Amino acid sequence: MKQVSIEQVSQDLPGYLQVAEKDYIVITREGVAIGILIGLEDSEDWWEELLLQNPQFLKQIEKARISLREGKGISLEEMRKKYEL
Repeated sequence: MKQVSIEQVSQDLPGYLQVAEKDYIVITREGVAIGILIGLEDSEDWWEELLLQNPQFLKQIEKARISLREGKGISLEEMRKKYEL
């Protein structure tokens, strides 16, 4: 993780976006974190990032994991058969 001031980011946004493809960049103002710059390796990655920040989505994932631990749910192979994949 790299920390840079908002002034530095505003002077070279394309450069920092390239760096952000590999590592998070914490943006600071007067030494205080005000944001995070996250680069995307693939143009479709933005959707995944939004989902991972959504509390309702994370709750659904946790419910699904609990169900699987309790022996509920179906295997990947059963899912493929069900949806003819």
